Amino acid sequence: MIGGLLVVGGIATAAKFGEKPDNPQLPGVPWVVHDGTRPQPKKVETQGVVSVLPPADAKVLFDGTNLDAWTSPDWEVRDGIMIAANKNLQTKDTFRDFQMHIEWRIPADREVDGQKGGNSGIFLMDLYEVQILACYENKSYPDGQAGGMYGQYPPLVNASRPKGEWNSYDLVFKAPRYEGEKMVEPAKLTLFHNGVLLHNAKEYQGPTQHKKLASYPATHPERGPIRLQWHRDPVEYRNVWIREVGDYDEE
Repeated sequence: MIGGLLVVGGIATAAKFGEKPDNPQLPGVPWVVHDGTRPQPKKVETQGVVSVLPPADAKVLFDGTNLDAWTSPDWEVRDGIMIAANKNLQTKDTFRDFQMHIEWRIPADREVDGQKGGNSGIFLMDLYEVQILACYENKSYPDGQAGGMYGQYPPLVNASRPKGEWNSYDLVFKAPRYEGEKMVEPAKLTLFHNGVLLHNAKEYQGPTQHKKLASYPATHPERGPIRLQWHRDPVEYRNVWIREVGDYDEE
């Protein structure tokens, strides 16, 4: 769920599974934003986390030892894991088009209910959210499930592992392209969850919104940081790296 000033309101008013909120209609489908009556993604059992070590040209964002790559690091580092706490975490560096690997888990003893208890998110360019949520046995509105392009598209399938087990995201993000104040190519996301494809170059409708339709602004930064969300849940992360993606024939 989207962070910042909307966290408290989002927790209190989030639509529940089976409920249809009074939110705007999504384009091209018979569902509204955060529609709890939308069909649940098909469950696909996986063998678990796909752990990939950073290649030589990657920027390591977390190797289990410190939070040097992040600003205002309030999160705890323990036993090679960083644990969400107190506020959002944001990278010092900014990025445009990139490949990213990240591993996460929800603590085994964490009580979850819909969007509560096991919620975080990855904000690409600090604007476009990929949802993190306990979803193995926990139901919520589909566009807010694990791997969802929050508030826009649910994952193609539910590839989540149980609480206490690690999950992996491998994603490729392409930033939107602008000509002056006109968006000419939307942002795109390709995402694998535990090795299973959830989005295939899917276009974002705009920067992530909560309970509103997304749209592209007249101006947009060329680069932006990665933000990991603090949603009052101690979600755990490890093995986080990113590599920028250039054009063909670049040396």
